Amino acid sequence: MSDILALLQCLAPVVTPTIRRQFSRIILAQLAMTGRVTMLSISRWTEQGGSYRTVQRFFNTALDWGQVHWLLVKMHLLQTQATYILAGDEVVVTKAGDETHGLDRFFSSLFGKPVPGLAFFAFALVNVQQRTAHPLRIGQVLRPEPPAEPPPAPAVPAEKRGRGRPKGSKNRNKAAVELSPYLSFILTLLQAVQQVLGTTLVVSYVVLDGAFGNNYALQMVRRCQFDLISKLAVNSALYFLYDGPYGGRGPHKKYGDKVNYAQLPAAYLKRTTTEKGICTEIYQFSALHKLFAQTLNVVIIVKTNSQTGARAHAILFSSDRRQTYDQIIDYYTLRFQIEFNFRDAKQYWGLEDFMNVKETPVTNAANLAFCMVNVAQTLRQQWRPKQPDFSVLDLKAHFRGLKYVAETLKLLPQKPEPIVTQQITAKNALLGAVNATSWRRH
Repeated sequence: MSDILALLQCLAPVVTPTIRRQFSRIILAQLAMTGRVTMLSISRWTEQGGSYRTVQRFFNTALDWGQVHWLLVKMHLLQTQATYILAGDEVVVTKAGDETHGLDRFFSSLFGKPVPGLAFFAFALVNVQQRTAHPLRIGQVLRPEPPAEPPPAPAVPAEKRGRGRPKGSKNRNKAAVELSPYLSFILTLLQAVQQVLGTTLVVSYVVLDGAFGNNYALQMVRRCQFDLISKLAVNSALYFLYDGPYGGRGPHKKYGDKVNYAQLPAAYLKRTTTEKGICTEIYQFSALHKLFAQTLNVVIIVKTNSQTGARAHAILFSSDRRQTYDQIIDYYTLRFQIEFNFRDAKQYWGLEDFMNVKETPVTNAANLAFCMVNVAQTLRQQWRPKQPDFSVLDLKAHFRGLKYVAETLKLLPQKPEPIVTQQITAKNALLGAVNATSWRRH
């Protein structure tokens, strides 16, 4: 209990002492408990002072979770010499009923179809060297109410115009786009992350999946002075930069030849490797897309089966034209680390289990699950030097063993000697551990 309270001491500027005590009891309960993570099950595993009513009060208290996540990461997980990027993605959790705040139908990649549930968009801080992600900001995705349909206007025959561009029309500024409500919501989360980071940590890149490989998402990220790394559709119409002579009339030509993905110029080939009969070629060049406002730094990964000749490619891009191809590939690969945050939050910390329906309890339940991801990463650090593979299951087995020993000692008429208690605790804490086989031999 005292160790958890010490861990939460960094939250003193934004959380009252009462909330910190309640928070510490809930954390200890989640570390030790088995089964579904609901308010009732949490209260059954808490120490004295963690009744069901206390847990209810905690879940109904509005908290500044953005500051809570950041202070925990800043105090316990941040490495000043490491390089960090921001990764963002959406997670969908299934829910039944019709009263939960924000309940709607969202597409789930696990089910491959829209499912009734809740959706949350999360930004995580990814340590490039350690290759781990720390949840930083979580917001619930709310579908806007559909506007009332106006009465149909009388049909008016459309005027036909001639071919070509209308006379007097002006060029549109592709950088000054109007964001959709969904992208505007993500922009508010990104701006909140930028404000929290301030001058403490310099982050240059935001990595998003292929759903955000468009000009609207790029301009959204650029409004916060970040560079975007994402993925384009395999049939994207890209053009090389024009490097021919000036024609002598009109504006200078921008678009060169269209990129043919089946015959990429050898001059842009950066690396070729062959493994298990698969030849991988990596190309990098600057290219234009007629729907984007700026030149893109494009990396094309082409894989060819040496036996069958089957060929496939993927197109990554960055808005930073100085970035190298290996860094773009590495950073986009690191985006998947946020998926491990989603997995842990669902599997261990109750993101898929909570039964709250009101707005504040739903927000607290989701953020508590992601906060436990950071808490678990912090606690696992003390075991990592001796046990590099120490997992979340090992961590929960350890605290569950401590809980069983504490409850058993309460039943004894006389407490054993401290050295005996320590031996019993050390032995019992290993029950259920997965990666502690070397400890059992001792």
